[in-house]
Amino acid sequence: MNKKKLLFEVQEHETIGDCLDRMKEAGYMPVRRMEKPVFEEKKDGGKTDVVPVRQTIVFEGKKTEE
Repeated sequence: MNKKKLLFEVQEHETIGDCLDRMKEAGYMPVRRMEKPVFEEKKDGGKTDVVPVRQTIVFEGKKTEE
């Protein structure tokens, strides 16, 4: 199935460059970069805090014309 747009997330074990290379190999070019925070709940006694743990980077890829 060929989609015109696809999302590519930068995995924990790869760099942004690795993700962009993976997109290129799949036939997509980046058109948008999104950063999304990942939160975790920390319980301290009876109090629950939500704290940011890390940031995930997601690229929206557009199918290249061939």
